[in-house]
Amino acid sequence: MIKKIGLITSGGDSPGMNACIRAVVRTARAEQIDVVGFYRGYEGLIDDDYINLTKSKVSNIIHRGGTVLKTARSKRFMTQEGMQMAVQTLQKHQLDGFVIIGGDGSFKGALELSKHHNIKTVGCPGTIDNDLVGTDYTIGYDTAINTVVDAVDKIRDTAESHDRIFVVEVMGRDAGLIALRSAIACGAEAILIPERKNDLKFLLEKKKTWRQTKKSRIIIVAEGDENGGAIGIGNLLKLEWPEFDIRISILGHIQRGGNPTCMERVNASLMGYYAVKALQDGRSNEMIGIVNKQVCYTPFKDAVKHIEELNPEMLKILDILSA
Repeated sequence: MIKKIGLITSGGDSPGMNACIRAVVRTARAEQIDVVGFYRGYEGLIDDDYINLTKSKVSNIIHRGGTVLKTARSKRFMTQEGMQMAVQTLQKHQLDGFVIIGGDGSFKGALELSKHHNIKTVGCPGTIDNDLVGTDYTIGYDTAINTVVDAVDKIRDTAESHDRIFVVEVMGRDAGLIALRSAIACGAEAILIPERKNDLKFLLEKKKTWRQTKKSRIIIVAEGDENGGAIGIGNLLKLEWPEFDIRISILGHIQRGGNPTCMERVNASLMGYYAVKALQDGRSNEMIGIVNKQVCYTPFKDAVKHIEELNPEMLKILDILSA
């Protein structure tokens, strides 16, 4: 019988986390389950920095970016002392279950926690990178790519007015998913991503046709690209293509903020709802995901970052449409 659960947001913030918090709390309260929220992820769990969450406490947050519970990456939680303090907090509040909204690092933390305390844990995938196995879309991804598209549309206006090349850096230290989908959506001429090597060689060859066929040129670079992100690429292109006016734009943390999209709010709400239901069903150490519009459950040990190549068909489509 689940009577009381804990809730944290952990790791990098992402739009839609508040919608998920709201869904967890309201679903739990509908089942007469109390919810204790801890501020700043595992840091708050260690410090017992908490709030008793009620339906009214999560009113008017579904449309807000960020997370009302705040978030952090906790080094203390990785120590034996920090883990013991976290366990003491769980025992103090007599929690029967624990919901973590975060990425693979947050889920690894939950696995470690379960080794020290017999508590059911369930995760909701919160990361703008969309790089977790077990779900088509993570919380934050849809909003992030829409933010990128909106920004690049504006950049193209000035690029076209001045006949410039813009090298735009987007987030994606280990994965180029944001870069790929947003590049297709905004009609970018080229992308450079961690998953595809030797992109720079092909990019340099494009100069032969760009002067005659393109009024503006947008190159989207994932921050984890092997050539050093937008600054590295931009500076190299300035040397290779001195006849072009080349500018660099790093979108940075603007991609993490902003009001979540409709799809974001719906997916986050579904995940929050099913997280509570999973605890009631006795599930533990699993991530809630949505695959082909169906809710699924992936063990934390398997809900790791993608390491395979991106969809080759989407890469082919981008190459054809950007020609």
